[in-house]
Amino acid sequence: MATRTESVERAMSILSAFSTQQPTMSLAELAEETGLHKSTILRLTNSLSIYGFIQRDAEGRFSVGPSVWRLALIFRRDFTRREHVAPALRILAEATGETASFYVRAGNERVCLYRENSPNLMRYHVEEGMRLKLSTGASGLVLRYFSGEDVGDLSVFNANGTAMSVGQTNPNISSVATPVFSAAGELKGALTVSGLVDRFDAAARAQVVPLLESLARSLSE
Repeated sequence: MATRTESVERAMSILSAFSTQQPTMSLAELAEETGLHKSTILRLTNSLSIYGFIQRDAEGRFSVGPSVWRLALIFRRDFTRREHVAPALRILAEATGETASFYVRAGNERVCLYRENSPNLMRYHVEEGMRLKLSTGASGLVLRYFSGEDVGDLSVFNANGTAMSVGQTNPNISSVATPVFSAAGELKGALTVSGLVDRFDAAARAQVVPLLESLARSLSE
């Protein structure tokens, strides 16, 4: 079992509070989001700012610093390059008219590393970097199952490990996801298609599975 360090976890909770929907936060907002005392936040953000992970503007609002982006670039370069994944996402979005995404696991969350949004005005919109629960969605099922976790009902998977979900992350959204492995057989992420449930129905999901699995195999190779 990993050793836990409270001060590090508090610092990470501050960094994790930011999102594409809320890229800047006041001290009061950070306190509400993290549950930490304002004095604790000020102490930790001062240390984080020294290393460029947090910055504060003239109005006193906090945002993530350039060091976060630097680490993100390192992660993307060493994990799965955009130029390898992006063509597969474009093919899926064009073929289905729905949003195609590539999710990776980050602790107990899943992160959208890359995405190609649906061309339709009515769509499931995903932002790169978006963090979602690992316990929901087809991509969450795939990432948990192929990480060795017990996901319960295995009937949602086919023989190739592709999973489907309806209304788990959002009651109006359905999705289908399949694992992507490295050449050495290590799990790299989940290639996913998500759409409005009344449009991306059971028949539409079943139709995309062969293409989804074929593209996942090509990424593995």
